[in-house]
Amino acid sequence: MFRPYQTSDPLPAHLAEAFAAVRARLAPIGRRVLFFNKTASTNDIALTLAADADAEGTVVIADEQTSGRGRLGRVWHSPPGSGLYVSIVLRRSSAPASADRATGLLTLAAGVALAEAVEEVTSLRPDIKWPNDLMIGRRKLAGILAESASSDLLHIVLGYGINVGAGRLPSDVDARATSLESELGRPADRAVLCAVTVAAISQRYRDLSDGRFDAILDAWRARSPSSRGARVTWMTPAGAESGVTEGIDDRGALLVRAGARLERIVGGELIWSPL
Repeated sequence: MFRPYQTSDPLPAHLAEAFAAVRARLAPIGRRVLFFNKTASTNDIALTLAADADAEGTVVIADEQTSGRGRLGRVWHSPPGSGLYVSIVLRRSSAPASADRATGLLTLAAGVALAEAVEEVTSLRPDIKWPNDLMIGRRKLAGILAESASSDLLHIVLGYGINVGAGRLPSDVDARATSLESELGRPADRAVLCAVTVAAISQRYRDLSDGRFDAILDAWRARSPSSRGARVTWMTPAGAESGVTEGIDDRGALLVRAGARLERIVGGELIWSPL
């Protein structure tokens, strides 16, 4: 039996209405939505839930996070009433025989879905920067963090944050980030955006489960100008290396031309030079 990690708060009426409007697009995600006015981290709640088979597809939403985190342990600033802070419980067992490839492409699929949802709701078209950032120009709009509670990756939590309201981030973050409100010059409807992002992720998750990997990769490439022709630098045991991006391979690794070598980068920190 499904047992919540902690007592959730009532789902706000406008958010419930937004989810009802996209109900036909949700399955297999969104069968259960938990909302918290304030919590440490939606990913932490979702990771605790993930061991329960009945929790697959559960969506955890917070209006505020006090310990939100991004990739490589970075802080994700999550002020109240300002952004989307969402985590979704997924199960590797839902993937086809090529489960390793589906799992490896999960973050890229989520990036495509979030970019599609932002465009649907606002008409803005964010770019995707490998592996998990949504960008408008050179400023970051959204980030994605996939985590697992088990070494076999049986249970995966997909978390994401989108900056919606303007002027709510620390000054050092604000200098390199943007928000939908800043780009639009007007408020954006967080509830509608939240529901549409979950619906879009559900669609792309179905693509993964059904093995439609090329559809995801083609959509990602079309939204990622920096995946070709951008200079990047990364650290190796021998020191710093640099090269020029040449796209991604069929498993989502970034390909970088470094002299005569074609490097395949699957993780770690990259420093990007302007296009």
